[in-house]
Amino acid sequence: MDFAFDARTEELRGKLLAFMDEYVYPAEAVAEEQRARLTSPWETPAVVEELKAEARRQGLWNLFLPDSEYGAGLTNLQYAPLAEIMGRSPHIAPTVTNCAAPDTGNMEVLTQFGDEQQRKQWLEPLLAGEIRSAFAMTEPEVASSDATNITTHIERDGDEYVVTGRKWYISGAMHPDCKIFIVMGKTDPEGSDIRRQQSMILVPRDTPGVTIERAMQVFGYEDHSHGGHAEVIFDHARVPASNLIGEEGGGFAIAQARLGPGRIHHCMRLIGMAERAIELMCRRAVSRTAFGKALAQQGVVHNWIADARVTVEQLRLLVLKTAWLMDTVGNRGAHTEIQSIKIATPRAVVDILDRAIQLHGAGGVSQDFPLAELYAAARTLMIADGPDEVHQRSLARRELKRYV
Repeated sequence: MDFAFDARTEELRGKLLAFMDEYVYPAEAVAEEQRARLTSPWETPAVVEELKAEARRQGLWNLFLPDSEYGAGLTNLQYAPLAEIMGRSPHIAPTVTNCAAPDTGNMEVLTQFGDEQQRKQWLEPLLAGEIRSAFAMTEPEVASSDATNITTHIERDGDEYVVTGRKWYISGAMHPDCKIFIVMGKTDPEGSDIRRQQSMILVPRDTPGVTIERAMQVFGYEDHSHGGHAEVIFDHARVPASNLIGEEGGGFAIAQARLGPGRIHHCMRLIGMAERAIELMCRRAVSRTAFGKALAQQGVVHNWIADARVTVEQLRLLVLKTAWLMDTVGNRGAHTEIQSIKIATPRAVVDILDRAIQLHGAGGVSQDFPLAELYAAARTLMIADGPDEVHQRSLARRELKRYV
């Protein structure tokens, strides 16, 4: 395994690091000031739109897509260090480079499983950053980490499908530019194969019967970077039968294909968040005095910083190994490693952020530093894309099979 950056990765890293220093970090405070003056918390601050144009001009656009017909054509191993850099400012950098969830996963679904008309109507404007999208899978009444529990119905009626159900924490749904939902529901709820009961279908946001019931907060934050989260009701929403993605019964397989890359992208960005936390810890430690000496002279602070550095180096190697395996043997061959990083990375980064917050005292939980918002994002990823316990269960079963 050789994780050295190739020439193209080095070139993009250099451009992206310069872009972050010149544009993204200075825009963080500006975006917050502009957002406070907007009539809706879901509107996009002007500075974000300006940065999107600049990122596209510099070729820092759609870096996540491995298909060169639609994106940058990078491997997972090439994209990993770029996602880490963007993770240092997770509420701006992924958005302005068109690499933000849930649009990334939705574009991957349309690239792999959409037909020509679906790609033309929805993929092309998503690739251009002209619209946003949402992925509607999670439901409030059932444990949606087990997709077989989903109760939303997708029923065939002549040349149409009728979608009925309630979803929540639907990322992207609050954004005014969100035009399309990819909805997961059951087309065959009584089918003998529980993994062939589900299908995915495209439902335009303006479809009659689609209601945005309310916005959902995350630890009190609106989570603007993902276009907000919402509870959404589908009340006999009718769409053409041609809106079905793939075939009836293919929803579970599509979801697995979608979530694999999404999980590693989250972990890549989490490492960037941890690096930002370490930087803030060190800056605070050398500039703050308590009980007669700098925090940097306190033994416990040494321990926090040293442990954080060791943890990040370990996590990065595991994520890079996972990316390499996905490139060489495919997502299925990297299943154990994908689950491993999904378990290990969020919990470790939450711990690093917790120490960084502690080091900042009251400032750590305030809006004057990004730590509280980073903590909320990292802690959420212990639940999103499958809670830790689901991945632990699956991983342990795979280990035990070798001994049974």
